[in-house]
Amino acid sequence: MTTKIFSLFLVSLAIQSFMFGQAKDMAVIEGSRYIPLYGRDSTVVEVQDFKMDIYPVTIEAYQQFLKENPKWTKSKVVKLFADKSYLTNWKNDLEPNDAINPKSPVNYVSWFAAKAYCECQDKRLPTVDEWEYVAMADETTKDARIKPSYNEKILAWYEAPRTKENSVGETPKNAWGVYDLHGLVWEWTLDFNSVLITGESRKDMDNDNNLFCGSAAINATDLMNYAAFMRYATRGSLKAKYAMKNLGFRCVQDIKEETK
Repeated sequence: MTTKIFSLFLVSLAIQSFMFGQAKDMAVIEGSRYIPLYGRDSTVVEVQDFKMDIYPVTIEAYQQFLKENPKWTKSKVVKLFADKSYLTNWKNDLEPNDAINPKSPVNYVSWFAAKAYCECQDKRLPTVDEWEYVAMADETTKDARIKPSYNEKILAWYEAPRTKENSVGETPKNAWGVYDLHGLVWEWTLDFNSVLITGESRKDMDNDNNLFCGSAAINATDLMNYAAFMRYATRGSLKAKYAMKNLGFRCVQDIKEETK
């Protein structure tokens, strides 16, 4: 009887692992209120509890996704969902170039493809606020934005990013237990273009004065957070089908409330 119960327990664990993909490699993020660089309806934003992948999605993980979902390979992907740079560093549909480290973050992936990958894992892309909320932590402090060393380290990486050479998990984990939010690649977010607008938007109603670089400071809550300015500016320049050398992604998952 004991053996049967133990076997059922193992089966249950296997089913949960299958359903939730890499759940064992996720960190639980306790939500709270925080002040982002750019506010929405109010300055303070509330982030709900969620789980985040502790690593960016790797080349080898994305390779497995392509094997199971061939419509996202470079020869079959719908051009509306990926530009000509999509997986440009892969030698064919299922094999990256030989020089690429399979444990490095996947790059040259569009927003559409990243979103599809996460959904296949029963996950989703993080929102801007979720990503920024976790990324403001250093190794010991969950909000390290006031530390000069925190911003200096991030800006140093932005000057010389290391994309395909390094494996994920080689940088120190932050206070949440999450690796590589800074240090390897920029990362897609679910609502990457929700904050900043440009003169290319048909919804822009302002005049050309707000298209100059200095206008990025309008409504900003921290004029000294240069690293965050760069992230928001980069997101604001993207389109969902773009695929870039220094742009990857990771997934998050909502924490489902237990049924009473």
